[in-house]
Amino acid sequence: MALNKRKTSATAEFFKTIIYAGLIAVGIHTFLFEPFFIPSGSMVPTLLVGDYLFVNKFADGYSHFSLPFSPDIFSGRIPNFAPKRGDVVVFRPPGEPGTDFIKRVIGLPGDTVQVTNGQLLINGVPAPRVDDGNYTDTSDGEPVVAEEYTETLPNGVTHKILKERDDGFANNTPVYTVPPGDLFMMGDNRDNSEDSRFMDGPVGFVPIENIVGPATFIFFSIDLQYPWYEVWEWPFEIRWTRMFHRIA
Repeated sequence: MALNKRKTSATAEFFKTIIYAGLIAVGIHTFLFEPFFIPSGSMVPTLLVGDYLFVNKFADGYSHFSLPFSPDIFSGRIPNFAPKRGDVVVFRPPGEPGTDFIKRVIGLPGDTVQVTNGQLLINGVPAPRVDDGNYTDTSDGEPVVAEEYTETLPNGVTHKILKERDDGFANNTPVYTVPPGDLFMMGDNRDNSEDSRFMDGPVGFVPIENIVGPATFIFFSIDLQYPWYEVWEWPFEIRWTRMFHRIA
């Protein structure tokens, strides 16, 4: 009889441990860090297709988008924090609130943002950039040669961008004035990004409430050039140099 009691107690402790572990995992996922996968090339060269990264969910406070299934149970952010210019953030665009997007914060509330002949202007002042030479982008399969620049934002944040051309609407926009409580987002791959330049698209101006959090670092990366069943190629697909790479 005592043996049966011990077995019952051990079984109960096992399931209790499983439940506790699950609750801890859900808590970390909900309130601390959440993993995300990069499926497109809109943030090349900063982020590559196949990057896996963590998003810091407490850095900018919490909104209902921070919670599983995004229940609309409160508005605003708690605490009322906001991303900084230059941050790379995951957010839910107004036009597709069920989808996670990732872009860079370019314009803050009250800013004017415009692109003229491929040059970014914030509050009427061109963002300085230095030409770093050619970059071959393979995110869409076929290699595309673009020009890589180091761009500097008004608060001193520097980051890499890609430019393929200086014509077309994405490179010659109207002047946008960012409304109170909103942000203006752009991809670093400037000619391959659906972002706030396209007001008829899913992004447009992004409410600060829709921010999930800033991307912090890449914890895994794979280039996905081989079919999944060629298991012998898996070790060669891993981008070892991008492991634990800080996102800036």
